[in-house]
Amino acid sequence: MSLTSKTAIITGSNSGIGLGVARSLAAAGADVVLNSFTDRDEDHALAAALAAEFGVGARYIAADLSDGAQARALVTKAGRCDILVNNAGIQFVSPVDEFPTEKWDAIIAINLSSAFHTTAAALPMMREAGWGRVVNIASAHGLTASPYKSAYIAAKHGVVGLTKTVALETAEEAITCNAICPGYVLTPLVEAQIPNTMKEYGMDRESVIRNVMLARQPSRQFATVEQIGGTTVFLCSDAAAQITGTTLSVDGGWTAL
Repeated sequence: MSLTSKTAIITGSNSGIGLGVARSLAAAGADVVLNSFTDRDEDHALAAALAAEFGVGARYIAADLSDGAQARALVTKAGRCDILVNNAGIQFVSPVDEFPTEKWDAIIAINLSSAFHTTAAALPMMREAGWGRVVNIASAHGLTASPYKSAYIAAKHGVVGLTKTVALETAEEAITCNAICPGYVLTPLVEAQIPNTMKEYGMDRESVIRNVMLARQPSRQFATVEQIGGTTVFLCSDAAAQITGTTLSVDGGWTAL
């Protein structure tokens, strides 16, 4: 479908899944607002390149999403939000009894609380426009668990719960809220986990990818950022107007186990 005349804000979108989603939305005609916590020339150049490639409006707005006020200000500065994609996230791996408090706080703030703040700021804009889509990038770990990722899993489970609540609160309006739950997607976030996992298991890269990282992903293939982007565009379509408050797993069968 065409998303021309719609404005999409995608958090954590200067790389990885977020950038893939932004590209898919721009390809569908939406103006896009990219975001991360940095404010570099290359961030703004990335937005300019998207605008040139797809013929849409594109801006980059820096915001530290660990700060609720900045998360809300991101939406305010954008000025309009028809589509909100809450994607920003960080990861840290450690046993619960050794998990640093500051890492727990940061993961909960960025992965969960930021989605609350941006959604709270965006809903009035969507109501004024009479249409809106909130797409939360959760995770297979929003539906299941693994050891040593307590904060990430708690946050992603929280995102799924937030999704359901927002959907119920907007159920009689032309606004939907859903969560996409990817399995492993080869992004910088996942890439950064590979060396430590190799050390932990004493395996080479390919063995770690297939036998550890993708052990719970029956397809034994990474999902792609394009697939996550395409799923997001679908959730913004008229065909998905009655899909709200649910999760869509893009995980190669992980949560079917």
